[in-house]
Amino acid sequence: MDVTVVKTDYEGQAKKLLELMENTDVIIVAGGDGTLQEVVTGVLRRADEAAFSKIPIGFIPLGQTSSLSQTLFAESGNKVQHITDATLAIVKGETVPLDVLQIKGEKEQPVFAMTGLRWGSFRDAGVNINKYWYLGPLKTKAAHFFSTLKEWPQTHQASISYTGPKERPPSEAEETPPRPSLYRRILRRLASYWAQPQDGISKEVNPEVWRDMQLSTIELSITTRNDQLDLTSTEDFMNICIEPDSVSKGDFITVGSKKVRDPKLRAEGTECLQASQCTLVLPEGTGGSFSIDSEEYEAMPVEVKLLPRKLQFFCDPRKREQLLPSSAP
Repeated sequence: MDVTVVKTDYEGQAKKLLELMENTDVIIVAGGDGTLQEVVTGVLRRADEAAFSKIPIGFIPLGQTSSLSQTLFAESGNKVQHITDATLAIVKGETVPLDVLQIKGEKEQPVFAMTGLRWGSFRDAGVNINKYWYLGPLKTKAAHFFSTLKEWPQTHQASISYTGPKERPPSEAEETPPRPSLYRRILRRLASYWAQPQDGISKEVNPEVWRDMQLSTIELSITTRNDQLDLTSTEDFMNICIEPDSVSKGDFITVGSKKVRDPKLRAEGTECLQASQCTLVLPEGTGGSFSIDSEEYEAMPVEVKLLPRKLQFFCDPRKREQLLPSSAP
């Protein structure tokens, strides 16, 4: 194999590199969520992204946060074993298709996310944890406690418009079926000729239905389903989770501390919607930040679109077997 290794020296370098890279057979990312997000954004901003996005991606988890690890590789308490499993997954060549979110502001180029977007008080408290490093194991609870002293209740107002899930198209067969005999082709043409015209009219596709709602939430998240991958699903959608604005201070500290270890955790009373596309509108003058795949971005009105099964990632063959339907005896 002819391998080119590039060590990034500054933020955004991986994004630029992938936007300019000439064709390659495989892309391997050794880093965390931030590096992976830069690579994915660089790939999908290319003019030839339709072809370039078919190149499989290998992910070796070396960063502080590596959210895709649990999807792609078997669990391991040993970090060296985990990195070894990730490397061997590339060598073995098994891949799975993963969803991507396209997130676009009014004037910005789109960014792309493998995990999703978070906006709210749990996120804000989480990014301040390292400020309390001197409290050792208590720093996580301290960050959430001091957050409640600044303002309470903490609510975030917004409006959201969204469309529901889309039906997943059937997989294309790998082999082209044999051509029907001449006799069958003649019969099909005759049947088509004599068919009633209303048959064609009934195939009209209904326009997408958009739903609107006003939000008052302590935290909003828009995420892919890559952490609970289902290769047998008949629908494609992202999850929009609206956590209640009535969370008590005690629950905020408890739930927020647990969220640091398990971001999928939600406060009791959370409402979850399934959508293929949405528009998030924030009130004028709204400050704060989003977290997009653990990277910080200025909070602004955005359009979020699901790109289902957009990228192929190398995965541990054991994980792939778990995702496939078991064959009948």
